[in-house]
Amino acid sequence: MPDPTSGRPPRWCGAAAGPPAEPDAFVGRRAELGALARALGAARLVTVTGTGGVGKSRLAARAAARWAAAGGRSGADPETPRAWARVDLAPLRDADLVDHAVVEALDLTDHTARTPRETLLALPRVLGFAGPGETDRAEGADGADGARAAAGPRLLLVLDGFEHLADACADLVAELLRRVPQVRVLAVGRKPLGVAGERLFPLDPPAEDEAVRLLIARAAQHGVRVEAADPAVREVCRRLDRLPLAVELAAGRLRTLPPARLLERLDDRFRLLTGGPRDTLPRHRTLRTAIGWSHELCTPEQRLLWARLSVFTGPFDPEAAEYVCGGLGLPADDVLDVLGELVAQSVVAREETAAGPRLRMLDTVRAYGAGWLAATGDAERLRRRHRDWYVGLATWCELEWFSPRQTEVAARIETELPNLRSALEYCVTGPGEARLAQYLAGCLWFCWAGCGRLAEGRHWLARAVALDGGHEPSRLKALWVLAYVAILQGDTGPALAALQECRDVAESAASATALAYAEHRTGCLALVTDDMERAERLLRSALERYREIGELNSTVLMGQVELAMTRAFQGDLADAVRLCEDVRRVCDDHGERWSRAYALYVLAYAAWHEGRLGYARDLLVDCLTDTHGFHDLLGSVLAVELLALVTVSEGDAAEAAVLQGAAGGMWASVGLRLFGSVHYNAPHELCEARARERLGDARYEARVREGAGLGREAAVARALGRAGRRPLRALPGPRGRAGTGSPHTRQPAASPTRKGGETAG
Repeated sequence: MPDPTSGRPPRWCGAAAGPPAEPDAFVGRRAELGALARALGAARLVTVTGTGGVGKSRLAARAAARWAAAGGRSGADPETPRAWARVDLAPLRDADLVDHAVVEALDLTDHTARTPRETLLALPRVLGFAGPGETDRAEGADGADGARAAAGPRLLLVLDGFEHLADACADLVAELLRRVPQVRVLAVGRKPLGVAGERLFPLDPPAEDEAVRLLIARAAQHGVRVEAADPAVREVCRRLDRLPLAVELAAGRLRTLPPARLLERLDDRFRLLTGGPRDTLPRHRTLRTAIGWSHELCTPEQRLLWARLSVFTGPFDPEAAEYVCGGLGLPADDVLDVLGELVAQSVVAREETAAGPRLRMLDTVRAYGAGWLAATGDAERLRRRHRDWYVGLATWCELEWFSPRQTEVAARIETELPNLRSALEYCVTGPGEARLAQYLAGCLWFCWAGCGRLAEGRHWLARAVALDGGHEPSRLKALWVLAYVAILQGDTGPALAALQECRDVAESAASATALAYAEHRTGCLALVTDDMERAERLLRSALERYREIGELNSTVLMGQVELAMTRAFQGDLADAVRLCEDVRRVCDDHGERWSRAYALYVLAYAAWHEGRLGYARDLLVDCLTDTHGFHDLLGSVLAVELLALVTVSEGDAAEAAVLQGAAGGMWASVGLRLFGSVHYNAPHELCEARARERLGDARYEARVREGAGLGREAAVARALGRAGRRPLRALPGPRGRAGTGSPHTRQPAASPTRKGGETAG
C-alpha cells in the first residue's frame, strides 16, 4: 500500500484506507448504505442506477470503503484482505481505452505486449489475491466453480459513469466475473449494464429531513447560517426534488439570496419552464432546471467561463483555465476571479490529486456547460486552445524530466492524463492534426517508458505513426519511441520494423538526431538479445552522435548505462563502473533519478562481484525505491533479482529463494524472464544454485512458492524490508539541486532544448 504520509492517494484502497477522501462531509444515507452492503454481499455485480445528481458516485465510494473494511468481520475470513478501486469513466470518450483506464486505476504496471484485458485477467497473480497454486485455477474457472477455487472475492471494482461506454464496460465486466472470481463489480450509471447476474440498486433522492440537513451543512461551508425551522429551507428542498446536486447548487446561492427569496426565484424558473405547477416535471428535468436556474443567476462572465471550462475532461489547474478560457469576451486577467466565484457557487469543485490541489466540474454540470459552448459556436476554438495547452504542458514535462523536478513531472502527468488523452484524441482524429498527434505521442515517451504506461503509449503511438502528417521530425520521433516501447514489451518484430523505417527516412532526410536515436534503440535491442559485440558497437556510435549534436537527457544517459552493461557482460567491470559512475555524477548534478537508478543497478552488480555486499545492498535499495516509485516494473524486478543474489551471498538462502519467487511473479508482467538472455540470467542461475545447495530442492521450491504468492507491493516491501526501508509508492523526492517549485507556464509554448537536438529526448 502507498505510504500514508506521502500525500499521494493510493490507486486502490484496502481496509486500512478508511472512507474515501471527500471535499465536504458525507450527509445521511445510512439506510441506503446498509441496503447496498447487503446487495454487495448477495451478488458479484451490483449497479447503482438513478438520475444525474442523485448522489450515486459518493454513495458507491462510501459503500466500497465499508465493504473493504468489513473483511475479517461478520463471519468473513480474517485472512482474506479486501481492497477496492474506483475507475472514473466519465472523462473517457474512446471505448478502446476502457481497459486501459481500469489498468491505470488498479496501478497494474505491465511491460509486456499483453493487452490490458489480458493484464486484468491476471489480477489474482499480479495483486497477490491468489495464494500459491491458486492462480491457474482462478483464471480458468467459471461461475460458482471459480468462486470455490479461490478464497472469495477480494477486490471491489467501482466503475463510475459508464453509460456512454456501456457496451465496452459490459463486455469487460462479463469476462472479469467469469474469469476472475476474486473480483466484484459495483457499477454506477443512469441505466443497467445488462450483464447476466446483475443486481440493480435504484437510488432515489434522500428523505426530506436529510436533504434539509445537506442544505444546512453546505450553506455553512459558504459561511451562511440557515435554520431547519425556516419553512422556506424545507420548501427549497421539496422544489428541488431533494436531489443532492441541486440542493448543493442552491446552497451556493444562499450567500446572496436568503431562503425565502431563493424560493421565489426557483418558483419563477419552474413556471417559465412548464407554464404550470412544479410537480409536472420528472426528476431529470428537475435537475436540468435547477442547473439552468443556477446558470441564469450567474453573471455573463460566469456563464461564459462555465461553458468554456467544459472543454476540460478531468482535473485542471487555474493556469490552464486562464490560458484556455481567456479572451473574446473574457479577459485572461479576469479568469481567476470569475473562477473563484464559480467555486463559491459549487459549480466548480476543488479536489486533491497526486500533483496537489486541482479544480473539476461534476459531469452533469460540465455537460450543461458543453451544451452552451456548442450553442455559441466556439467549441472548436476552445478544443484547439485546450490542445495547445496540453501540448505545451507535455513539452515542459519532457524538458523537466531531466531535472530535479522529475518526480513532480511524474505526479503531474498522472493527474493530467485525462486531459492529455483528450488532446491526443483530438489530434489523431482531427483533420490536419497528424503532425501534432505524432509530436505529442512522441513527446510523452517518458510517461510511456519511464512511468509504466507501455500499453497505452503503444496505442497512441501506433495511431499517430499511421497518419500522414507531412512533418518528418515529429513522425521520426514517434517511430523511435514506438520501437522503444515495443522493445520494453519484448515485441521485437514491430520494434525492428519501426527502427528500420526510422533509420531509412532519417538517412534520406539527413536527420542526425533521428539517426542517433534509431541507432541507440537498435543497440538496446541487440543488448537484450545477447548480441553484445553489436550492441556495444551501436551504442558507442549512438553516444558519439549524441555528443556531436549536443544531446544530453535521460535517454542519452540510459544509453551510457546500456553500454556499461555490454562491458560488464563481456567481463570489463572496471569500464562498466567508470561509465556508470559518470552517469551517477551527471544525474546527481541534474537531480535526475530514473536513469540514475539503472546506473546504480550496474554499480551494485560490480560491488557484489567485488564482495562488497553491504554496499551492493545499499545501492539496490536506492535503485528499487526509485524505480518502484516511478512504476518502472523492469527496473524494479531487476533490482529484486540482484537483491536475491546479494542475500544468498550474505548467507540467507531461504530469504533469497523467497525473493526469487517474488521476482518470478513480477516477470509475468514484464515479459520473457530476464529477456531470455544468457547474460542477464547468469546471476539468477548462480543464486538458485547456491540456494538449492544450502536448502535442498524441497525447501528451496517451497520458499520460491512463498515468494510467488506475494503481490507486487508485498514483494517490494519484502525486498526493501531487510534494509529497514519501507516501499514508497510516493514518488521519490528530488536529489541534487534545489528548486522544485511548481511551474507557472501561462503560455503553452515549448522551452528551447538544453543542448540542441530534440526536446529532452
